[in-house]
Parts: sequence; C-alpha cells; structure tokens
Amino acid sequence: MSDDATDSRDLMVAIDQQVAHLWMVRTFLKHADEAEDDEELRSVVRDIYDFILAVGPLDAVDDPRVYVKLAKKKLSKLRKATELYEEIQPEVSGHTNFVMAAKSLRLALNAITTTLQ
Repeated sequence: MSDDATDSRDLMVAIDQQVAHLWMVRTFLKHADEAEDDEELRSVVRDIYDFILAVGPLDAVDDPRVYVKLAKKKLSKLRKATELYEEIQPEVSGHTNFVMAAKSLRLALNAITTTLQ
C-alpha cells in the first residue's frame, strides 16, 4: 500500500472513531420527545446523519481516499449542524443529556476537523 493510501486509511479510521460518537448523539436527539415539534432540532439530526451516510461504514469502503474526500466535502454541513445545535440546545432543554449531547457533538466535530487538516 502506498504512503498516500496508508495515510488515508489512518485518517479514515480516526474519523470513523468519531462517527461512533456522532451516531450516538444523532440517535439520542432523533428519539427525544423534543424533536417531535422542533424543526431546527430535526434538521440537526438530518445533517448529522448526512455526514454519517456520506462516509459510510468502514467495511464498505473500497478506497480510503474517497472516504476522506467525502468527509471533507460534508464537514461544513456537520459544522453548521453543530453550531445550530449549540445555539438552540438551551431552548430545547437544559437537561444534562442535551448539554452533554452538545459537548459530545462539538468534541467529535473538533476531532474530525483536526484529523482532516
């Protein structure tokens, strides 16, 4: 495997570790009662899922370079979803679960951003 392919594989694995966190935040928000009546919250859920779906599961990746390229392409949408959630979270709920979801989402975004730099 070439150095570029090896580097891309390492990046892909690092991003995938954060995708696990994104999945848990998305699942929590999607199933929260508060999401039923809040279009902005539902848009956050959709945008997180869009990132997850774009990169896909590791076992389905044929080319790590494509995975990394898609992650870069979808990063701005994930960033906007994170910023929106951080903005609306106090209005949605001040419960610790929602506060921790915001923190976890930000940590995952920061880690993915750092990985892709």
